[in-house]
Amino acid sequence: MSLRISAKVKAKLQKKHNVTEEEIIECFQSCENGYLLDEREDNQTDPPTQWFISETDYGRLLKVVFIMHYEDRVVEIKTAYEPNNDEINLYNKIAK
Repeated sequence: MSLRISAKVKAKLQKKHNVTEEEIIECFQSCENGYLLDEREDNQTDPPTQWFISETDYGRLLKVVFIMHYEDRVVEIKTAYEPNNDEINLYNKIAK
């Protein structure tokens, strides 16, 4: 699998959330509880948008939102940021 981050998303990750591509890769590598589908009507995509919460190698907790393109084995990053308590609680409740 390869990671794809558009220039616009990469700029937002850097300016707004101070998240690096390396941190996103670390989160994928440390994810233990799997991915959840984003089922909100305004966020529907084809293929579906997925997300998870995981830690970087330095213990920073991030919510990573992405689209998995299985046909060309590409993970398209939509965003990544430090999750709020509601997101953490929802992920912990559903993912385990």
